[in-house]
Amino acid sequence: MPENIIYIILLAAGASFVQRTTGFGFGIFIMTALPFLMPSYAEAVTLSGILSLTSSTVVMIKYLKYVNWKRLLPISAAFFVFSSIAICLLDKIEGKAMRVILGLILIVISLYFSFFKDKLQKIIRPTAGWLLGAGSLSGVMGGLFGMQGPPVVLYLINSEPDKNHYMGMIQTYAVLTNFIMLSVRACNGYVTSDVGTAYLYSLGGLAVGVFAGNWAFKRLSNRLFTYVVYAYIGLSGLIIFLTSLSQGI
Repeated sequence: MPENIIYIILLAAGASFVQRTTGFGFGIFIMTALPFLMPSYAEAVTLSGILSLTSSTVVMIKYLKYVNWKRLLPISAAFFVFSSIAICLLDKIEGKAMRVILGLILIVISLYFSFFKDKLQKIIRPTAGWLLGAGSLSGVMGGLFGMQGPPVVLYLINSEPDKNHYMGMIQTYAVLTNFIMLSVRACNGYVTSDVGTAYLYSLGGLAVGVFAGNWAFKRLSNRLFTYVVYAYIGLSGLIIFLTSLSQGI
């Protein structure tokens, strides 16, 4: 693994830039290559989670004043329940076929939300149904695919008044969910010395990515920011779809 450290640092920089700019997508970006650079897949997922948690915590501190806990806690509670159920069902589901379907769904959703953004903002409201629905779907996707972001991202980007409120909510949500998942992985022995070494080396890359992402975020208007988020959801779907096909269904 020592010979791969420079690549891991670069991946951490790119992933933290994406997350700081759009509010999500750290795992989607870094997991395209990290499993090939770490001793095992479990250690790659664990490293991704720790780095994402660190990046989100830094951003969360800055935007904590924008967090509405009355809306965030129900989403988080629903996530914990449904992610637990999904994890229990994981070994009964054909993962590659599901990832192809997931990729296609994300592409379609990103296009739909892009074209009907104004109409959807009038429909999506911070009601109990929308809160629990977003959290539940996020839990299922997190448990099955390790990618809990998109459902809550789509909800928050259309229900929060501006990009600062959105960033505060999504980063705090990421901290809560990543902390729970990291605790479970630690109990299963996935926080190894290799993970610790790679994490310490990657902090420099993480800092560069957060700084660059902060610069980009400040220069995006609220409207343009929304379309950047939709575009990255579509790109994420395309990446998932193509990588799943290349591995064979």
